[in-house]
Amino acid sequence: MNSFPNRASEAAREYHDRTAHSGASVRQSGHYLDWDTKPFLYKVYPDLPVTPLPREFPQPARDTLEAAGAFEGAGGALTLETLASLLFFTAGLTRKKTYPGGGEMHFRAAPSTGALYQTEVYVVAGDLPGLPGGVYHFSPGDFCLRRLRAGDFRSELGIAALDEGISTSAATLVFTAIYWRNTWKYQARAYRHLFWDSGTMLANHLATGAAMGIPARLVTFFLDARVNRLLALDADKEVSLELAPLGSAGAPTLSPSVEPISPRSLPLSSAEVDYPLVRQMHAASSLLEADELTAVRASGPGAPRNVPPGLLSLPEPLPVAGRPLGEAISRRGSTRQFSGERISARAMATALFHATRGIPADFLPGPGHRLVDLYLIVNAVDGIAPGAYCYWPEAHGLEQLQSGDYRGQAGFLCLDQALGSEASVAIFFLADLGPILERFGNRGYRLANLEAGIIGGRCYLGAYGQGFGASGLTFYDGDVVRFFSPHAQGKDALFVTVLGRSVRGAPGIEVPLQIAKK
Repeated sequence: MNSFPNRASEAAREYHDRTAHSGASVRQSGHYLDWDTKPFLYKVYPDLPVTPLPREFPQPARDTLEAAGAFEGAGGALTLETLASLLFFTAGLTRKKTYPGGGEMHFRAAPSTGALYQTEVYVVAGDLPGLPGGVYHFSPGDFCLRRLRAGDFRSELGIAALDEGISTSAATLVFTAIYWRNTWKYQARAYRHLFWDSGTMLANHLATGAAMGIPARLVTFFLDARVNRLLALDADKEVSLELAPLGSAGAPTLSPSVEPISPRSLPLSSAEVDYPLVRQMHAASSLLEADELTAVRASGPGAPRNVPPGLLSLPEPLPVAGRPLGEAISRRGSTRQFSGERISARAMATALFHATRGIPADFLPGPGHRLVDLYLIVNAVDGIAPGAYCYWPEAHGLEQLQSGDYRGQAGFLCLDQALGSEASVAIFFLADLGPILERFGNRGYRLANLEAGIIGGRCYLGAYGQGFGASGLTFYDGDVVRFFSPHAQGKDALFVTVLGRSVRGAPGIEVPLQIAKK
């Protein structure tokens, strides 16, 4: 088994250490943004057949909190209208903002690091009413599907994942990432961002599926090259990350032969810079053969967590927020400035509780299993003394690590960004990568970052549902671990989400897109 590149897990360790932020590495970087080569925000296939998606589609009316933490699937039918709704609230263009001087910002349903939106979505579907079976690319800019392949290729995708359920699903969404769209700003560290961003998008996707009664789950173990070939991706520039099967359509059909195709797409920018470390990390975490996939999927659930005594019990979470999921997603936007105001302990507890109810993913056996740990710096939460804590989802309680006002430290740890100190609470996602890499090989690095992204995305939804703000941040890796040590000794920092009250009134005019309600 160790002959497979994925099992040589020192690759993930080396990548993580080489891309760690420190005060010295940031000061010495010398990197600058070349605005002449900023990537275009949309992938455009100018020659492919176009299927416009219906602008009248069901709205996810289930309460945001209920949907965000749901772990069940119902038997709702997948139609072109429900598919349109799932795509819109997962990855759609929700509104535009124009600035004095003519600048424009496009807001999507889910946030993205640097608002660069490197995550793309493809649909592999059988025959649906109004949509013939095929492989499609979702175009959020004009809300259309563009067909790459005609025919029912669900079985091909099921073979690539050794997952019969994919073959019998009505459709599967495939989430990919375009390297250059994120490396343009974040260089080699961008590989981490691929999973933070696809994770926050998947948080929306899972919640929308739950709200609409469409069974949804995540498949992260698959033969990478086979999926990339089906989507006709140039794997030096764009790669498959996750699969999300939807609904059920009964017995599969035999897929047509996957012939090589080369659909033309427009260049993202006038020039691109290659970051070999990103490509190397992805190759090292790719699954090449069926027996390797089977072995990794059979990895055990991990050691059970022993909840420490003496936890600070948090208030019972709100079961509902009073805001439908569709409204929360449509109105969301990453907070650019926090007011420093306090939020209630119940508001924080509610966001944490619903974010950590489990993820229907193939690398997690069920609710109660997780790879990441949540560490908190509480700045301004009524009923919770300022300080550092570890949140235990199993007991819905806090383990106090340090007491005191750490606003300044929170800002410093978040790469010297004021958002960290102005937020009511900063949530740091850490993981013990050693056992994770031992179980899953380099693939485990993807999984830990993905789980952090999904839980962070659910924290966003919990905040938006309750009417306050959220944002994702980067960080000084080693300083985060040292701050939370000795409790966090030996772990690695993966992601940061901050929650609090937003300051309103940024310049610009927001224009909501006209999507009809059905």
